Amino acid sequence: MLNEFILMGITDLPELQPLLFGLFFIVYMVSLVGNLGLIILTNIDSRLQTPMYFFLKHLSFTDLGYSTAVGPRMLVNFAVDEHTISRNSCATQLMFFSIFIISEIFVLSTMAYDRYVAICKPLLYTVIMSQTLCRGLVAIPYLYSVILSLLTIIKIFHSSFCGHNVIRHFYCDSLPLISLLCSDTHEIKLIILVFSSFNLISSLLIVFVSYIQILVTILRMNSMRMYVKTCQI
Repeated sequence: MLNEFILMGITDLPELQPLLFGLFFIVYMVSLVGNLGLIILTNIDSRLQTPMYFFLKHLSFTDLGYSTAVGPRMLVNFAVDEHTISRNSCATQLMFFSIFIISEIFVLSTMAYDRYVAICKPLLYTVIMSQTLCRGLVAIPYLYSVILSLLTIIKIFHSSFCGHNVIRHFYCDSLPLISLLCSDTHEIKLIILVFSSFNLISSLLIVFVSYIQILVTILRMNSMRMYVKTCQI
């Protein structure tokens, strides 16, 4: 049984390692400070205790989550030229990356729905977007992403690896790991394909429908204003 993997990383050229370390360190620190700052600000400022900023806080949390799942480990590989990762660490990294990336997709969809209610049904906004609904719209994606991530990880790490432990990526991702399996991968690939398609299509559909409704509402408002002005003349 394989106990560790080797991450190939972004490049194997030693002269590029310091440059890439500096670049990705700056990117990660900007992401860390920006997302943490937004999360803290929305918690301490009472004026930001609204559904829009509630969802924005969770968007920052998911962004911080998947960047932290990958970033620090990648920076360590650049700094010490150590590309090995244990089996458990690899599974943990894949799990948290999957959880946060899936959650972010649906948090974005929830934000689109929130804007639809705010613009298209402003008088009912506070009634519809209650605290209970907002928490539910965030909790469901988190729960769904945890279940889906655990399902994928169990399927992968309970399968037989061929003995090759080189992952051609800079972090533990599902598809590079599947390429190392000796057992039948049809079921795992089917699960990933089906759920990835569902996640993408459903989230895009929610965003598309929400913004189409917003556009229609704005056009109707403009038409009504033009009609009123015409009547006044």
